[in-house]
Amino acid sequence: MFDFGIIPPAMFVGMIIFMLYGFPVAFSLAAVGLFFGLIGVVTGHFEQAFLQALPLRIFGIVSNDLLLAIPFFTFMGAILERCGLAEDLLEGTGKLFGSIPGGLAYAVILVGAVLGAITGTVAASVITMGVISLPIMLKYGYNPRLATGVIAASGTITQVIPPSLVLIVLADQLGRSVGDMYLGAIGPSILQIAIFLLFILAMSIIRPKDLPALPPEARGELNMALVWRVLAGMVPSIVLIFLVLGTIFMGLATPTEAGALGVVGAMALAAMHRRLSWDLVKQGMHSTMHITAMVVFILVGATCFSLVFQGMNGGLWIEHMLSHVPGGAVGFLIFVNCFIFVLAFFLDFFEIAFIVIPMLAPVAQSLGIDLIWFGVLICINMQTSFMHPPFGFALFYLRSIAPRSVKTTDIYMGAIPWLCMQLILVAIVIFWPETVTYWLDHTPKVDPSTVKIEVPLFGAPGGGNQMPNFGLPPMNLGEPPKINP
Repeated sequence: MFDFGIIPPAMFVGMIIFMLYGFPVAFSLAAVGLFFGLIGVVTGHFEQAFLQALPLRIFGIVSNDLLLAIPFFTFMGAILERCGLAEDLLEGTGKLFGSIPGGLAYAVILVGAVLGAITGTVAASVITMGVISLPIMLKYGYNPRLATGVIAASGTITQVIPPSLVLIVLADQLGRSVGDMYLGAIGPSILQIAIFLLFILAMSIIRPKDLPALPPEARGELNMALVWRVLAGMVPSIVLIFLVLGTIFMGLATPTEAGALGVVGAMALAAMHRRLSWDLVKQGMHSTMHITAMVVFILVGATCFSLVFQGMNGGLWIEHMLSHVPGGAVGFLIFVNCFIFVLAFFLDFFEIAFIVIPMLAPVAQSLGIDLIWFGVLICINMQTSFMHPPFGFALFYLRSIAPRSVKTTDIYMGAIPWLCMQLILVAIVIFWPETVTYWLDHTPKVDPSTVKIEVPLFGAPGGGNQMPNFGLPPMNLGEPPKINP
């Protein structure tokens, strides 16, 4: 463990102690990095010249065009959260499925998937669906644990369904295309929704009293007017999803440009619902600035930490430990996912992405693991951070809007089955990589480092006495001029 010195393990332990003590993550990372950097300079284990790269790396962060997608997608989600789209979708879909046992739960999962694809934020999905659906579920006899669990879980689908902010951050940290990360997440997203729906189907058969159908007076009459109402909410949402994701997949726009298009589409949807106002825009801008500033500060602190950590051969220490895990690539993936599952009890997904992923990516690449598959797998695992009792943020959001009749223990116990289903998806993706890689472009790609351009030199052996024409037609220069002495 100490083949590469005592300082890398000490840095890692120091970082954990600072975070457990409660200091802000961004400042904890920067403080630990600078502190051990000074120790390394004094003891001769760290070259002072490394610190000269820190301003350039911070400038690289704030000038990274890819990270501009984060405020765009955040602003889009903030607008859609308040424009009334979720209310219309939930009300219409709930009535459409209300005649069957578990109909409201089906509606929450499906609407949660749609909201995840157009907002990308867990808080917006959980709070919106909790405010609308939870009172109705409790009123008509749903088990509180099942009702709170399905709402919290449907909100966390947002982490995996493109355009997830987590996928953007992971693509940046892994050095891979955001479009490829989005394509790789399609299969697991569909599987996650299917697993949730199958669980509701099983519960409606085993324990139908826990999720009864709505009475006729609550669901109303099933007619074409109700169907058109649901379609009126779904079709604009699907158009917006295509506007954001389709342009990325087709290569017509970068993630940043697609995020800007999404903002325009979100404001158009808000205008269609007659809720576009200056107050709405101002609230969205405030939420966007808060999240963006948090991300940038965490990234700056993580950069400071990783610069010193790598300068102390911390990367080699991590690679040496993890490359000797029994089981090869599969053993490495199982260990890493168990490690991240435990970290998710204490750290936010942004913190895990900025701190842990840069340490793990080189090891994964050295073991021949596809980094797109690795990134999507980690993203699926990190969604459990929102469902962990007692620190899951989705549970906190739900507790803040749930009536007092719903006990906190019901919220925590209700989250456990859905947490297990998320872990089942992690296992499926580990042992069935095609769930991710099937959607990727498998056409042969040319490695620019292997391309060689050979130009025959004038007068070189075997090159003749003719200058290369580079594919141009030969020029007729005529007879050379005669010079009379």
